[in-house]
Amino acid sequence: MEINAAFRRRLVGGERIIGTFVKTPSPAVVEILGRAGFDVLVLDAEHTAMGRETVDLCLLAARAAGIAMLVRVPVASPEWIGSVLDSGAAGIMAPHVTSVADAERIATAMRYGPGGRGFSPSVPAAGYGARGIAGHLERAAEEAVFVCQIEDPDAAAAASEIASVDGVDALFVGPVDLAVACGRTDPRDPEIAALASRVLSVAAEGHARTGMFVGSMKEAAVWDRDGATLFVVGTDQAFLKAGAGAALAGPDAG
Repeated sequence: MEINAAFRRRLVGGERIIGTFVKTPSPAVVEILGRAGFDVLVLDAEHTAMGRETVDLCLLAARAAGIAMLVRVPVASPEWIGSVLDSGAAGIMAPHVTSVADAERIATAMRYGPGGRGFSPSVPAAGYGARGIAGHLERAAEEAVFVCQIEDPDAAAAASEIASVDGVDALFVGPVDLAVACGRTDPRDPEIAALASRVLSVAAEGHARTGMFVGSMKEAAVWDRDGATLFVVGTDQAFLKAGAGAALAGPDAG
């Protein structure tokens, strides 16, 4: 799938990538946001009631809109990883990767071969059989990225080592989870900001790219200097809420 391969080249090459989280289990929402100008969508199956059938339909909608879509899996198990990659996801965003061992286990589960994914040439990612066995084996690794979420103090401390694991393409800071894990309630707390900054700066070591969740593109500018190139801006739910609020606050409201 050339859309996914092009996305991977851009991410690994250090281009600025702008995406958003999709939390509503609706192909229509995916298609609408897919045409809005983002570089990537991130389907959030961790914090929503999405099963694998819903994920498959949303990935179909992403293909219709011509946009790459990552899936944040609820758990980085071989079953979830294999299923969403077979369905055509541009990669996995794995929550709570805390160690090198975690990253190595997930990276292995994303690959074909001994100990890795089960293989079928008839899945959407393989063009429903159009590629054949050899063709899909040759191209699959170029079409899926592995993004590790760094959301815990232990993970932040091991960020450089996690980034150096073969198969890890990017680290992604979840500032709210990181704050809560550190006993804070404000992701803008100076200690949390400093911790996030250290994680983002490992991109300069050349092992993996880094990224950050932000509420707006104004916030993204703050993290550019630390080396972040992947920004997930807001969510579909936040956009819906903001749009509804703006409509109610208009001159004719009430």
